[in-house]
Amino acid sequence: MRLGVNVPNFGPGTDPDVLRRWAQTVEGLGFDLLMVSDHVVITPDVAEQYPAPFYEPFTTLSWLAGITSGIGLGTTVILVPYRHPLLVARMAANLNDLSGGRLVLGVGVGWARQEFEALGAAYERRGKVTDEYLAAIRTAWADERDYRSGGVPIWVGGGSEAALRRAVRYGDAWHPLRSSVSWLRETWSRVQDIAAEQGRPAPALAPRILLRITDSPLEERRAGEGTIDQVMADLEALRLLGAETVVLDPFHQDPEETLHPEAAWEMLAAVAARRPRTAPQTGPAASPRRS
Repeated sequence: MRLGVNVPNFGPGTDPDVLRRWAQTVEGLGFDLLMVSDHVVITPDVAEQYPAPFYEPFTTLSWLAGITSGIGLGTTVILVPYRHPLLVARMAANLNDLSGGRLVLGVGVGWARQEFEALGAAYERRGKVTDEYLAAIRTAWADERDYRSGGVPIWVGGGSEAALRRAVRYGDAWHPLRSSVSWLRETWSRVQDIAAEQGRPAPALAPRILLRITDSPLEERRAGEGTIDQVMADLEALRLLGAETVVLDPFHQDPEETLHPEAAWEMLAAVAARRPRTAPQTGPAASPRRS
């Protein structure tokens, strides 16, 4: 099972030097994938959780590709209704080519109503628009002469019934965010049922979980919270569930954390030290499947 890291590309402590140090730390610790988030307009509803500066993911990953050697690069998640699908198809395919086939395109529908309004995008239709745009992206990539995507895996985020169906229809992996192991086990079974109903192969399982290491065990918790023993047990449970990749998210929703990234790096180092040693892996974590 591969391990990735969600790197904060936003907040008061984030600048090019800090992003460089994040990338060097994550790759140096032996993680397989480095992912960043997406917002286009930092409206008040966005700024409350993810304040400026917010580095745009495609340009940020393009720069990080040049200062890393082999680690996978990805988005967790691109908000699909914000950009024309042919632009996303072009940027993702080009970034994948330029990085040597290292890109994973994580996608979602978005949640910030004020940001939708600022972009002139339809908040109420965001699910339908996401489905239409993902279909257009896959159609564009089918013409390798123009896009040369090389096969960019699409990871579909979300936990609603519509999101699960979207993952089966358009995703190479299902990419749920910050939940418990029990919820993941139950909902993963539903994804597999939907795939069987539609006569399609089930997507891979690639969850993003919280990483918050505590000194004492926790009772009520999400996956990735608790002592290092609890965290490692969660990772093993997800491996047994069939997860091909797990992305660790050390950001705890306080923008001030970005001023002190060393605390997150220490938690990542603790996981890396307990991780079974395997041969280095590079590139995307799930092979694209053709629909």
